[in-house]
Amino acid sequence: MSSSSSFPIVVLASGGGTNLQAILDRLHGAREVEVVGVGSDKPEAYALERAVAAKVPTAAFPRDEFADREARDSAMADWIDSTGAELVVLAGYMQLVSPSFVERFRGRIVNVHPALLPSFPGLDAIGQALEQGVKVTGVTVHFVDEGTDTGPVILQRAVEVPANWDRDELEARVHAVEHQIYPEAIGMIARGEVKIAQDDPRKVNVRRTGGK
Repeated sequence: MSSSSSFPIVVLASGGGTNLQAILDRLHGAREVEVVGVGSDKPEAYALERAVAAKVPTAAFPRDEFADREARDSAMADWIDSTGAELVVLAGYMQLVSPSFVERFRGRIVNVHPALLPSFPGLDAIGQALEQGVKVTGVTVHFVDEGTDTGPVILQRAVEVPANWDRDELEARVHAVEHQIYPEAIGMIARGEVKIAQDDPRKVNVRRTGGK
């Protein structure tokens, strides 16, 4: 269980877990936030190894062990509840969560997206940006709703796209910004600085209290 001074979160990841590592390094290690569990749809995900190295409990929910997405998400939600987590952090979790999962954790699920939403939602946002020839793209942290990258925006940061950059260079820069902005946004939520507006669930109210 979490200590009274830290904010408990669960992180869901499908792959290497670089955003998870940024959260572990910047928040968990500083005890502002406690990662109380890391879950994955892939038992072999390197993110789970990162969690074990940080002495964080893990759980895997492979697709072929459940009748359907609803059943898997229900089991995953039960596990999340058992950890006492107050926030569900999607960090490279490559599965769509079901509407019932969103409803169960309404206003308590966040995601990071490699574009300035509402531009370039969905898959391969970096590829979409390059194809459109934009001069600026970026990173968005947002609450998750039933749509695809349509939830209320918490934080955004721009990334310039120089004309001579290739995809690898742009991906590296965007991911570096993700590693900065995602822990920052989670820290804001932990300090109570971020609330979904009661009068408009499409908007977020932010009140800085002096944290990073």
